[in-house]
Amino acid sequence: MHGFNLRRVAEYIRRADTEELLDRVTVYREGMEPAALDLMEGELDRRGVGRDEIARHGEERWAEAIRLPDGTALRCSFCSRPAVARNRGWHRVFGVLPVFPRLFAACGVHAPGRPGGANPPPDSGS
Repeated sequence: MHGFNLRRVAEYIRRADTEELLDRVTVYREGMEPAALDLMEGELDRRGVGRDEIARHGEERWAEAIRLPDGTALRCSFCSRPAVARNRGWHRVFGVLPVFPRLFAACGVHAPGRPGGANPPPDSGS
């Protein structure tokens, strides 16, 4: 990866929440730098997250995640979790003016109609 800065990655990893680190070492593993994976696994170990818990997290996420043709997980349009649903919505300018219809990817938190899910924000910001 061009411009890979291990020091900045290490700072990010220390601040990241455990769920995000678990997602990165499991469902997003294929797109990660090996050095970054080593740091993330070390941080999870420091936080007391064992290999069994990591494997269980990966199995649970992969059971629902939408996979792309290259085998990686589709990311939620609203956060960094793996997407579990696709929903149609409107791309809005300034959060008000609908410009064109588009397909959104939603994780378990942002997918409407799922337990614990909420409707995605009306404006994707993109």
